[in-house]
Parts: sequence; C-alpha cells; structure tokens
Amino acid sequence: MSQAESAVYARQGFGAAMPPKAPYGLLIVDFVNGFADPAQFGGGNIPAAIERTRELLATARARGWPVAHSRIVYQDDDADHNVFSLKVPTMLGLKEDLAASQIVDVLAPVAGELVVRKTVPSAFFATGLTPWLAQRGVQTLLVAGAVTSGCVRASVVDAMSWGFRPLVVTDCVGDRALAPHEANLFDMGQKYAILLDRDQALAATAG
Repeated sequence: MSQAESAVYARQGFGAAMPPKAPYGLLIVDFVNGFADPAQFGGGNIPAAIERTRELLATARARGWPVAHSRIVYQDDDADHNVFSLKVPTMLGLKEDLAASQIVDVLAPVAGELVVRKTVPSAFFATGLTPWLAQRGVQTLLVAGAVTSGCVRASVVDAMSWGFRPLVVTDCVGDRALAPHEANLFDMGQKYAILLDRDQALAATAG
C-alpha cells in the first residue's frame, strides 16, 4: 500500500481508533492440522502464527477468558457439500474423525472451551458462537487463526456485525501467501478491527 493510497483511506475517515473494552474473549479460527500442512491448506506464515498463538492461548486461560475454537468439518457422505466446497473441493477432505480436521496438538481445547464446527468461512454463520460469547459478556474478541484472507476475515466481519470489537492479533494469524495476508490485515484495520501484535494485545488487555 503506497502512501498515496493510504492517504485516501485517511481522507475518507477510515481507520478510526477503537480501544479494546473488557470483558475479553479469544477465538482461534481453524488452526487444524490441514491448515498447518503446506501439502494440504497451509504454507506461508501459518506455522509461525501457530507458534505465537501458544502464549496467547495460555494467557487467555490464565486470565479466565472465554475461549472458542473453530474447525471446518463436512459430513462423511458430503451431504452438506455447499458453494464453499464447490469453489474449494479439497475442503471436503475435512471430516470429523480425520487427522486433517483436528485442532493442532499445541492448541488443543481443554474442558470448558467451545469448539465450533462449520462448513463456511465464518465461525459465526449458523453456529452457536454469538450467543455463547454474549452469555459470557464478551465485548472485545481477540482473533487468531487461519487464513487471514479467508476464514479469519469472514469471522472478523461477522464479529463486528454482531457488535463485538474484533482485535486481530497480527502475528497470531497466518495465510498461505503473504500478499493476501498483509492486504487483508490492512483492510480489516481500516474498516472492522483493532490490529495489535501478540505482546501489544496482551498488554492492552491486562488488568
């Protein structure tokens, strides 16, 4: 993004400050084995983002935040085949009991954490995530996961649409290619979300 292009956004009033507001929650989008594997859906900076998310998750648990995870899971008989899987047919390989659809071991959920199963990009669409977060009083939702330009972005837009303040933890989200990762971070920061790296996010939400 050039200075001239960035200036257009500023002149039109995008990118206003939106400070984090307690209570906080954490959503980890699709950090499953298939997205950690460059031979399947991974690559780019996804492995580094998974590693950075380990401390983010540990801190969220220590602080008692609600934590939710999402997975893409299709029925074994593909009866829920949809437009998303029409565009990306290999998504149909993500089944309930297959290794590719399991959350990576280092971020495995513990008791009391919500696991959302979905067949579309957003973790909010047609799932119970919104009422689950609302019941726990969440105002600001920290978001980690994969991929930045796809399921992360879709979940951030829906979080904002439901009235949560999305806080995208920039080094805890990843994409298979860096250009869409960077472009989508910029766009989310201009329109929908707070952008902070992990250490900044944890400092801003402390106390």
